[in-house]
Amino acid sequence: MGNQIKSVGIIGAGQMGGGIAHVCAMAGYDVHVHDVSADTLQTMLATISGNLARQVSSGKTTEAEREAALGRIHFAPEITDLATMDLVVEAATEDETVKRKIYQHLCPVLNPEAILATNTSSLSITRLASATDRPERFIGIHFMNPVPVMKLAELVRGIATEDQTFQAARVFVESLDKTITVTEDFPAFIVNRILLPMINEAIYTLYEGVGTVDAIDTAMKLGANHPMGPLQLADFIGLDTCLAIMQVLHDGLSDTKYRPCPLLVKYVEAGWLGRKSGRGFYDYRGDVPVPTR
Repeated sequence: MGNQIKSVGIIGAGQMGGGIAHVCAMAGYDVHVHDVSADTLQTMLATISGNLARQVSSGKTTEAEREAALGRIHFAPEITDLATMDLVVEAATEDETVKRKIYQHLCPVLNPEAILATNTSSLSITRLASATDRPERFIGIHFMNPVPVMKLAELVRGIATEDQTFQAARVFVESLDKTITVTEDFPAFIVNRILLPMINEAIYTLYEGVGTVDAIDTAMKLGANHPMGPLQLADFIGLDTCLAIMQVLHDGLSDTKYRPCPLLVKYVEAGWLGRKSGRGFYDYRGDVPVPTR
């Protein structure tokens, strides 16, 4: 069954969708990417091309492999262009309403045998599956950011996901040279359930004046051997995304330990979302990031 996946449709050409397209094309799959914005598709292709060029110069791949991979990536301007895909991975924004609307348009045109996967980092797979015509053939495949670099994918079954869907997804993800961790369908799965409260706690540590941005990040880098401090990591993820995942945990598990730190809320309200907006816990507008607190 798993060997039957030859073509992969991707919905969403952002950071995640682009990264998934990159690894699928490198693994030999025929990739078709749909996005509402033609500009986003062009930007994605330029990013993948640049990332592959870096892999060539570092000796991880060859120029011939790079060109072959780029040749496997196609734009799918209309959602109907994904009709014949064996697997479609939805990597749209982390908003349930948006995702449901996509399934509504996609399911009627999608080949009935096809598997539909979502790259959600925190939403219920069971609930998303119920908005489709194929809950048995629906699964969560949560890739980590940046996809070409990170070795993990969380495989999440909804209550209705069939064994053969799970096995096909496993074979597919392993073919991308990723390691799988199987997680139950509970809010934020494994990685974000552990990682985001740690980041939130680091923000509380800042909020309560226990340490400065610099002190907190240095402490965790050198004291816990983390490659990146928690506040620097929050800026990398995007503070709006951090807040959204904390809210999913808080709403879904109704436990006060998941209460988003008021300082995180304040930064998001200010539009200081981290690296992507130029300011977060660090100010990125100069040559060197400077702590904002």
